[in-house]
Amino acid sequence: MDESWEKIRSKLKSKLGHDIYKNWIEVLSFVKVKNNVAHFHVPSSFIANWIDRNYRDQIIESFINEEIYIENLLFEHKTNETLSIQNESSNGQTRDINLSNVKNKKENKNIELPSSPLDKRFTFDRFVVGKPNELAHAAAKRVAESGPVTFNPLFLYGGVGLGKTHLMHAIAWQIKKINPRSRMLYLSAEQFMYRFVQALRFKDMYGFKEIFRSVDILMVDDVQFIAGKESTQDEFFHTFNALVEQGKQLVISGDRAPGEIDGLEERIKSRLAWGLVVDLHPTDYELRLGILQSKVEIQTKLHPGITVNKGILEFLAHRISSNVRVLEGSLTRLFAYASLVGRSIDIDMAQECLADILRSSERKVTIEEIIRKVADHYNLRMSDMISARRSRSISRPRQLAMFLAKNLTSKSLPEIGRRFGGRDHTTVIHAVKKIEELKNKDLHIAEEVEILRRMLEA
Repeated sequence: MDESWEKIRSKLKSKLGHDIYKNWIEVLSFVKVKNNVAHFHVPSSFIANWIDRNYRDQIIESFINEEIYIENLLFEHKTNETLSIQNESSNGQTRDINLSNVKNKKENKNIELPSSPLDKRFTFDRFVVGKPNELAHAAAKRVAESGPVTFNPLFLYGGVGLGKTHLMHAIAWQIKKINPRSRMLYLSAEQFMYRFVQALRFKDMYGFKEIFRSVDILMVDDVQFIAGKESTQDEFFHTFNALVEQGKQLVISGDRAPGEIDGLEERIKSRLAWGLVVDLHPTDYELRLGILQSKVEIQTKLHPGITVNKGILEFLAHRISSNVRVLEGSLTRLFAYASLVGRSIDIDMAQECLADILRSSERKVTIEEIIRKVADHYNLRMSDMISARRSRSISRPRQLAMFLAKNLTSKSLPEIGRRFGGRDHTTVIHAVKKIEELKNKDLHIAEEVEILRRMLEA
């Protein structure tokens, strides 16, 4: 158990940061786990109460992640005086208590909300705006101004590393700046579910509702995480309704549009589509170059004396196109490498230092991406593309998508058929032949195929 506790402490340090770890976690002296309760020695009751109120969930979660199931924490003085989760009743008997249960509504208004840490780098000033993200940026700034907003919720969706989380953090920072007293709560859908489960376990649903329904703005990242989780979806639905009825703002993000998230209840999909739904498109070359130009200014301040040869930024913007985080990480790696070896950054260094990233960044088109892109192009839903519907307005785009899947991926015909709603490989063969015939006869179809191919390979 001591080894497990050391692992847990290390992970808590990374998660909470050095200062919090030094002040509140390092002072804990682990004793034992008994009856699903983790026992600790602490220097004072003040420290016990503070840890229990602010870091209890993170500690419990860390134990569970190490496959050590605990339900509660117990803090004791070296003199064995029990603190925090036990208290003496009037007859001298000890009884278990849950600190959040004893806070009244007025006190809940004053306690710190269980918001996730915000990254200081993720501000509007550091968000590079381009055509693929200009609408999302404008909508996020409107929400952050804390004035009247005509859309609620704001739903941001897109792939990994396109800026969803950056914009949500930027909204939070701006709101804190404009109105420090505003009750703003930002967390992931996974954390929402975890806190909901904890509230059920400790019979503290009143405290949970008091916190989540008393905020001025609620931001939930990666909402697709609650898909298929019925109880969590039910609570999320009622929380959503309660806040909207109070005129409070919601900002939600996901990896897909609301209607395309499998396992999400229809009533929630409908609510999420009430407001403004904005797609953060994959970055184009100009936007990637702009991001690199912005980041290189920061890096040159951190590494004075390191020069970047002409053409390097253009090379990176062209070769690393899938993920902004990888793009920024590549630049950071180059500067660190150049600083260590005392060289300027040139093409040879980039190819040597970033060999693994450049290999993995080779464009690999997926069948799902093809289905999504074709559906968007023809203003269809992804579910239409894999459905049994045979109307011309759906069957022709479906055939075109199968043609592209055959030509742009290495998947077999049976595999392509399965991805299109479980169709037989002969259906795929027919679709490919049909589009090939139409391309030779119909200039419009030939142009559509070429446009989609370029979009997918960009």
